[in-house]
Amino acid sequence: MEKPLLDVGAPRAERADAARNREHLLNTARALAAEHGAANVTMDGLAARSGLGKGTVFRRFGSRAGIFQALLQDEEVKLQQAVMEGPPPLGPGAPPLERLIAYGTVRIGFLFEHYEIARAALDGGQPVPLGSETPLSRIHIRMLLEQTQPDVADLAILAAQLTAALDGPLLLLVPVDTFADVPAEEMRRRLTQGWTDLVNRVCRP
Repeated sequence: MEKPLLDVGAPRAERADAARNREHLLNTARALAAEHGAANVTMDGLAARSGLGKGTVFRRFGSRAGIFQALLQDEEVKLQQAVMEGPPPLGPGAPPLERLIAYGTVRIGFLFEHYEIARAALDGGQPVPLGSETPLSRIHIRMLLEQTQPDVADLAILAAQLTAALDGPLLLLVPVDTFADVPAEEMRRRLTQGWTDLVNRVCRP
């Protein structure tokens, strides 16, 4: 088993009722997003549907974006577990180049599958969805590059550049602003092929 790639933060010990409220609110947010779309989920609506006070919702998540950040983090934990312990080529056991291609493919798919939630998780105060990279990506990509040993001058810089190619905000912008008339599945296919081509060119001997 590989070492954990990212300490997503084991939640601090909390009272049983607080833990139940959190899980209840997240399940309610998922249901509302599935029914009405994440863009239409409001704090008032979540409070009403959950039967909890609006103050409880704010204390739990801080903001509307915080709710969706929590939902996205739950999905990130599942992805990390698949990277650490799942079957190859995403999980251990495959050659590093195959794992690198598989990781990019799954990361792109992750953003498409959780597209609405990922956009709702962005801070509404930001005019353009810019955010920090996913630490899991850079750590994992750097590890696989060290195993692959491509003929480059600086592995750390290459890892940062490849991470940027999978960065959530970039992928969230591309389908909306640049290729608005391209169906989502076609854009997903093209981005996946682009990642595969990039990694093969950079990392193959």
